[in-house]
Amino acid sequence: MGGEITPVIFGLVVVIIILAYSIKIVNEYERSVVFRLGRLIGAKGPGVFFIIPIIDKWIKIDLRTIVFDIKKQNVITKDNISIMVDAVVYYRVEDPSHAVVNVENYHEASVLRAETTIRDVLGQVELDELLAKREDLGKKVQEILDVATSPWGIKVNAVTIKDVILPENMTRAMAKQAEAEREKRSRIIMADGELQAAMKMRDAAVEYTKMPMAMKLRELQTLSEIAREKNLIVVPSGAVSGTSNIGDIVGLSEGLLERSKKGAEERKE
Repeated sequence: MGGEITPVIFGLVVVIIILAYSIKIVNEYERSVVFRLGRLIGAKGPGVFFIIPIIDKWIKIDLRTIVFDIKKQNVITKDNISIMVDAVVYYRVEDPSHAVVNVENYHEASVLRAETTIRDVLGQVELDELLAKREDLGKKVQEILDVATSPWGIKVNAVTIKDVILPENMTRAMAKQAEAEREKRSRIIMADGELQAAMKMRDAAVEYTKMPMAMKLRELQTLSEIAREKNLIVVPSGAVSGTSNIGDIVGLSEGLLERSKKGAEERKE
C-alpha cells in the first residue's frame, strides 16, 4: 500500500513544480516577451500566462515612461563657443518585441543616441539662438531621436534642455553686452522724449505769437512758481511791472560809477 502511494506523491510534486515554473504573472504596466526554442512567439500579458519550462524563455519589459538625465555634454556652438549642456529625455517602450529583438540593451542605446544627437543639433546653432530657443531645439532633438529609436520599439516623448553652463569670461561679456543694450535703450528713450518736448514747445511758441498776453500770463505763472521756493529774489521786467527795467537801471548805474572812478584817477594824475 505504501509503495503505491509513493509514486502518486512523487507525481504530484513533479506536477506542482512544473506548474510553478509554468505559471507567470506580469503587471498591467508590463509585458513578457516569450521565446520558444529560440524563436520569438510574441509579447504576453498583462495578467497570468503560461510557458513551457526549459523550452520557453521570457523577458519582462516595463512599458511605463522612463526618465533619464543626460550627463553634462561639452558642446561647441556654431560660433565656436564651448558650453556645457544638461538635458532630460522622456521615453517609453512602444513595442516590447522590437525592444528585445532589435537592440541588445534598449535603455543604454537610447542614452548614447540621445547624447550624440544633442551634441550634433546644438553644434549647428549659435549661442544666442541656443539661449533664446531652448524649447524649439529640444523639440528638434526629440524628433530626430524618435526617428532613430523607432526601429527599437522606443517612443521618445520629450527632450528638455535643463541648463546651459557658460564659461566665466563669456558670462562677463554677456553681462556687459546686456548693460550696454540697456544704456542704448535708455538714451534712445531720453532722446525721443527730448524730441517730443521740443515739438510741443515749438507748437506752444506758435500759439504764444498769436496771443501776446498769453506769454505775459505764462511769465507771471513762472514767477509764481519760483516764488514758492522763498530763497530767490525775483526782479520782474518793466513789461510786467509797468515800470522801467530795473535790471537796465542797475547796469547803467554800475557803468556810471565805474566811469566816475576812472575820471577821478585821471585828475589825480
